[in-house]
Amino acid sequence: MKTDDLINMLASGPDVSAPAMPVQRFVLLVSFGFLASIGMMLTFLGMRPNLNELIMMPAFWIKIAFVVCLAAVGWVASARLSTPGTRITMLPLLIALPVLLIWIVGAISLMHAAPGERAQLFWGQTWRYCPFLIALLSMPLFVAVLKIMRNLAPVRLRLAGATAGFAAGAAATMVYSLHCPEIAAPFVGFWYLVGIMIPTVIGVLIGPRVLRW
Repeated sequence: MKTDDLINMLASGPDVSAPAMPVQRFVLLVSFGFLASIGMMLTFLGMRPNLNELIMMPAFWIKIAFVVCLAAVGWVASARLSTPGTRITMLPLLIALPVLLIWIVGAISLMHAAPGERAQLFWGQTWRYCPFLIALLSMPLFVAVLKIMRNLAPVRLRLAGATAGFAAGAAATMVYSLHCPEIAAPFVGFWYLVGIMIPTVIGVLIGPRVLRW
């Protein structure tokens, strides 16, 4: 989007929305990001062998619900920050709500666990590399979201970059969940969030450079 187009749009009044990206291009970029992320997961990590057993456990669906909610909020935040003048006052609350809920579930599970089991619920078996694998899987999605946002009109570039990274990280966590053996809420509520925050911080750093138009 060019500067003259934005000036004309703003001069036309607050009810005029920014030019939208063609639907075909949007679908193509999002599909590329997801397929590339899934391909990386299948090639380098592989699907969890006992996934059919995990999906029978309520803790697995709590994990999936958590990451799906974060991904949905991330995509909404990215879309709103791509349009000048759009209100975002509710976005922090929408992001905090699923995090607060998973922390409550995690706290309850720790309270009911035997003292010797609590460390395992938090640390799991994969805490050393889980966040970095999420960040790695988020890269194709991150590129896709940034390309989408560049075709629109983001103005708060650091915040827009952060939401792009957050959306990509949360979506990549959905993909990573098909490999990850961890389903305990204390682990998911902390280490998954750390993995999502890595591309979020990267987005803060590169947003002004990559999203400038």
